[in-house]
Amino acid sequence: MRKVYLLSTEHLEDGLWFRDEEDFKVAMNYVAIEAAQHTEVVVLAFILMSNHVHFVLKGTQEEVVEFMNGLKHRYSIYYQRKYRVIKLLRHNGLDIKYIPYDEEACERAVAYVLMNPVAAGICAHPSQYPWGTGDLYFNQAAKGGTCLKDISLRAFKRITHSDEESIPGNWHIGEDGYILPRDYVAVKDVEAVYRRPQRFNYFLNSSSKAKKRLEYADSNLPAFRDQSILATIPDLCRSLFNKESFYQLLPEEQIECARQIRFRFSADATQIARVCGISYAQAARLLDSSV
Repeated sequence: MRKVYLLSTEHLEDGLWFRDEEDFKVAMNYVAIEAAQHTEVVVLAFILMSNHVHFVLKGTQEEVVEFMNGLKHRYSIYYQRKYRVIKLLRHNGLDIKYIPYDEEACERAVAYVLMNPVAAGICAHPSQYPWGTGDLYFNQAAKGGTCLKDISLRAFKRITHSDEESIPGNWHIGEDGYILPRDYVAVKDVEAVYRRPQRFNYFLNSSSKAKKRLEYADSNLPAFRDQSILATIPDLCRSLFNKESFYQLLPEEQIECARQIRFRFSADATQIARVCGISYAQAARLLDSSV
């Protein structure tokens, strides 16, 4: 029997799924490819975050797990080729929760997923976040895009980093370089669950992620995306230590680098661990060191 499931990968503590925008675009296209291949799975919502992803899928448990494993496997191959990092996601666990349709559980699950970037301080509303489905629901201003049938196979392979030919020709590539989620996400099904835009906004604003954001609303700490900090680390290492990467730094230099990241970006140990590719415990030790 097909049911609705919330599927979340474990947060990577010492690395990132996505180091730059190209990585996000590739993953967006891989989600579309998995959707085209797993036609028995209904995609209701998803969000790609720096070090984890969330999906709300409808299908049997076996089908939705196969969907997620296919995405992780496909993206891991791309990541290994680009960054020479092996087995990035092999041990990245997957949490699976059954979501009943009654008691507003489905509404809360979708809102929880969509509000992730808001809780992280990346945007003020999920519709402003491009790497997921936050702008799809109750949105009359649908993006245009170019039909896949109108681009060459070579262009398709270059854009999607894939040789797959199972994508329907009437799906669209957007100006940002990825297949538009509106072509494979069951937008009308989600809208039918919420029934009205006002009710949709109510669940967004009352979700656990929205409450988490409110807890830090008075901190006045600027939020920087992992990718923004990651892009500055080589320059930071060169300017301070005349070295090319964090891994080349001596222990005392790593301490200073971690402190500079905290000072310049108001980053905590968790974020420093992700962008530097070290464990949380190591990042905490660097920040607490008296050297």
